[in-house]
Amino acid sequence: RREAERKAAEDAARREADRLAVEEALLREEAELRAVEEAIEREKGRQAAEEARRPASAGEARLAARAVKTAEQTVVMVADDSRVVRVKTSRLLNAHRYQVVMAEDGLDAAQQIENSVPDVLVTDVDMPGIDGLELVRRVRCDPRTVHLPIILVTSDSEQLRASAAAAGVDVVLGKPYPEEQLIHHIQQLLLAQAGA
Repeated sequence: RREAERKAAEDAARREADRLAVEEALLREEAELRAVEEAIEREKGRQAAEEARRPASAGEARLAARAVKTAEQTVVMVADDSRVVRVKTSRLLNAHRYQVVMAEDGLDAAQQIENSVPDVLVTDVDMPGIDGLELVRRVRCDPRTVHLPIILVTSDSEQLRASAAAAGVDVVLGKPYPEEQLIHHIQQLLLAQAGA
């Protein structure tokens, strides 16, 4: 009888050990399954984030491409009370395929800008009525034109540099200037604006 009890106890112990082993194996399997599911979810999240970024970067690229205008698409306003200077500057800009709008003085420029904002403003300083610096200050006060690139042309560039900078001028060109310098500044200002 004692032998039978011992054998029964061993069988019971073996069955319990088997049951625990099966339970442990099931728990391991469940843990592995959860780990796989979590990994799948993480990968789905990563792919979704990548997909979300892709159209945004493509959209940004399209926006940047649109932002940089060609010379033919760029309107440059020339504000100068000298007809000779207006015609000469206009010819130079037209030779580089820019569209040109001319203003006879600061007031004329301000009124034209009110109706249609150019891409770049090239203005003289000494003009009757509204001078170049006052024109710049007005342009900088208007939210529509606050970022308009402005080139100021003057014969006494050194004395005017501080006033021009305070008014919001981007580039001061001293007269006389090499023609290519004006074109270079226009191109650089437009590139900088597109980058911003």
